Amino acid sequence: MSYNYALRPGTTQKINTNNSSQASSAFGSQTEYIRIVGSANFHFALGASPTASATSALLPSGEIEILKVSPGEKIAVFHGSSTDVYITEMSA
Repeated sequence: MSYNYALRPGTTQKINTNNSSQASSAFGSQTEYIRIVGSANFHFALGASPTASATSALLPSGEIEILKVSPGEKIAVFHGSSTDVYITEMSA
């Protein structure tokens, strides 16, 4: 399913969880939102130096989530084994 929120896609990062919390690079100065999707269920946390764990927010496999963020923030992702998560920076 495709969604159009009238947002411009920017840089996309691919993170492999590999059974540990992995953080993205800091979001760019024009980034207001991020779009996240994973190839399996995963947990995530946002912040300046985030760490995700099994008790962090959960996103089911293949579901797309758009999150409001601030420039310079990061997202950390966690899954109990190896999975890929894609993070696309978005601006209005």
